[in-house]
Amino acid sequence: MKRKDYIKWDEYFMGIALLSTERSKDPNTSVGACIVSQDNKILSVGYNGMPIGISDDDFPWSREGDPLNTKYLYVCHAELNAILNYTGTNIKGAKIYTTLFPCNECTKAIIQKGISEIIYKSDKYSDTDTVIASKKMLDAAGVTYRQYTPIGKDITLSL
Repeated sequence: MKRKDYIKWDEYFMGIALLSTERSKDPNTSVGACIVSQDNKILSVGYNGMPIGISDDDFPWSREGDPLNTKYLYVCHAELNAILNYTGTNIKGAKIYTTLFPCNECTKAIIQKGISEIIYKSDKYSDTDTVIASKKMLDAAGVTYRQYTPIGKDITLSL
């Protein structure tokens, strides 16, 4: 008889996105993303961090201060990294699992690439202009989004 306590697709892919957050060096907000094909194959993953070739020791991680001395002008978001990391030719119709609702800039890329659904864990910035703009664009483009509902299962990894 087969196991009945296996995790479903949403748990599996959100788990990959959550594991990807562990690669981020951001001391405040670590974000991970996982892009999945229509037939549940992982196409790409990403996490928030400095662009390739830029030392994350030489650029700021601060959230406050002069814009040139904060992380916001430099960090590449997890969703954009997952899109840029994709080495195939077409991700139209794919889903993206992300640990944080995407900002307006990542949303533009999601729409442009033809990703059809966003499954997100947290929407803690829902009242910000960037997320409000994201939702307006997603609604206009017909991209669906839904919040992931945790099942309450803990999985421990020993690395």
